[in-house]
Amino acid sequence: MSELTNWRGVFPAVTTKFNNEGEIDLVAMGEHLEMQLEAGVHGIIVLGSLGENSTLDMAEKRDIIRYFSERIDGRVPLLACIAESGTREALALLNGATDDGADGFMLLPPMRYASDQRETLEYLSTIGLESSLPIMLYNNPIAYGTDLLPADFSTLSTVESFVAIKESAADPRRFADIRRECGDRYALFCGVDDLAFECFAMGAVGWVAGLVVAFPRETVRLFELMRAGEWDQARKIYEWFLPLLHLDIGPKFVQQIKLVEALHGVGTAAVRAPRLALSEKESARVREIYQLAMASRPPV
Repeated sequence: MSELTNWRGVFPAVTTKFNNEGEIDLVAMGEHLEMQLEAGVHGIIVLGSLGENSTLDMAEKRDIIRYFSERIDGRVPLLACIAESGTREALALLNGATDDGADGFMLLPPMRYASDQRETLEYLSTIGLESSLPIMLYNNPIAYGTDLLPADFSTLSTVESFVAIKESAADPRRFADIRRECGDRYALFCGVDDLAFECFAMGAVGWVAGLVVAFPRETVRLFELMRAGEWDQARKIYEWFLPLLHLDIGPKFVQQIKLVEALHGVGTAAVRAPRLALSEKESARVREIYQLAMASRPPV
């Protein structure tokens, strides 16, 4: 594999920045990107759930991909998330993003329609067979209602473009189950921030991370320690980090993480409707978690 397809390490799922008029702020996104790269992240994912994919139109998605491709300029792999409602739209984004300079994709099952197993496998295979670029399959049954089981990944292993899995079933035992079915066919990525320690203990090689958008150095250092088997040192950072990592869970994880970005001075809390800013009570809870974390922030 080339360096751009041998996916390992910390891949931030970056937020989409908006200006005061609610339009995409590419300049702010570029500044944030450089902060992530300087901290040593190993890849970048745009247009994910944290990136408010569902609120972006196709033109906006392609603008973001082009901008990031030019700005990254091959320094790390750039993955574009495909989270569309229909096969036609997914193929359009796949082909457009390929032309726009993406290095690969993170692919979700169909959105809105809860496809059954036969439909889900057909959808994913159709996209995978069309792609000339590598793809990370994304399983998140808690959020999206469709569960890709280890046997399904075995079935999909015949599609050459599928090289990695972001596993977000909130059950680290899945990593062993997938390896039992598929061997080392896929690079396995943790997809749940507050299960990272457990997932790496079960053999994950990468982390699609959320709170990394505000704390990239801590996230990269934690990854390095876990991959090196330095579990005692890793646990100290992880236990400090956990209250923040818990913010990656729940229906308002986008607002929560964006508020942390704002508090940390690396973004704003602006979200696009139908999301609204957190209530005063919700905001106070996030602020308290952030302030307590900053008061005991470990050196890395």
